[in-house]
Amino acid sequence: MKIKSKHYQTIWELNESVIQVIDQRHLPHQLVIENLKSSSDFEAAIRDMHVRGAPLIGATAAYGIYIACLEAFKSPDFDAYLSKAADRLKATRPTAVDLFNLIDRCLLQIGKKTDAKQKIKVALEEARSICQEIKDHCYNIGLHGVSIIEELYASKQEPINILTHCNAGWFATIDYGTATAPIYEAHKRGIPVHVWVDETRPRNQGARLTAYELGQEGIPHTIIADNTGGLLMQKQRVDLVIVGSDRTTRTGDVANKIGTYLKALAAYDNNVPFYAALPESSFDWSLRDGVQEIPIEERSSDEVKYMGGLDNEGKMNSVLICPPESPALNYGFDVTPSKYVTGIITERGVCAANESAILALYPEKISL
Repeated sequence: MKIKSKHYQTIWELNESVIQVIDQRHLPHQLVIENLKSSSDFEAAIRDMHVRGAPLIGATAAYGIYIACLEAFKSPDFDAYLSKAADRLKATRPTAVDLFNLIDRCLLQIGKKTDAKQKIKVALEEARSICQEIKDHCYNIGLHGVSIIEELYASKQEPINILTHCNAGWFATIDYGTATAPIYEAHKRGIPVHVWVDETRPRNQGARLTAYELGQEGIPHTIIADNTGGLLMQKQRVDLVIVGSDRTTRTGDVANKIGTYLKALAAYDNNVPFYAALPESSFDWSLRDGVQEIPIEERSSDEVKYMGGLDNEGKMNSVLICPPESPALNYGFDVTPSKYVTGIITERGVCAANESAILALYPEKISL
């Protein structure tokens, strides 16, 4: 995808010892490229949301494992050093399952080698493979998901109004995005679309990131307050809801940015199709009951109490928006039970949000 007509990905190699990422904390006002040189740099980038979005978190962690291997080569015990580095990376964010799935995938491949230099080589190859795979999966999510938009347009013959929550675009992946991939594909095919962009408090990823990337691609969109979606659905101004996912169970329960559950309820009550778009790496095949089993990250209350942005002097600043003595609670995610999910859009196709339909797309996961 593009920024000012130039193609970017969210993460890339400057050289074999420095990985570069877009530091998303500064968007949309500044494009800041950050160099990640140590495993602790990767921990901070994930934990402090320089990078965010389940697939990108996983890809960043994969490169973090590679950099940890370079460090481990200089330590007296390669495997012990790497194991501790992996544990620290896993501790950065608890909800997005891609983080755990892709770190374990890297460790599995590294563990097949005994020579330290071979371990390093395999770690780099695996990180590159993961990034390419995420790109391919997101592209295919777009190819499968666009059929939903095409069918709506065929019957309506008017612009399709799509509501999305948080940022599940290319800033959350490597390229294309998950929830946005069908939108980009529809736009590319000449289908008129308009996107309702939830601001997505408290960090405003919708207003800051989704609106920015849609604007860069020339896609009509409107930023709305988080609580506006239900009213728009009642007024029949939403044809479709597409969201991403940080962790989805084998039974179709979907964990996503806080507020997604409320959108799903409103969609259900107003007969608006509600889809989650996600690659295979965002499934947690070990879980069946998302509400009870998916860990929900609780973040700093300051994210609720303070709001950041560009001040009148063109500087990034934050302001307190509530009484300083008032406590605040800041859960990062919620879980939408499968009964409220119309379907799941994956790189292998679109399926109903239930175990049998999901496993029909991923038969190799049945025994897990």
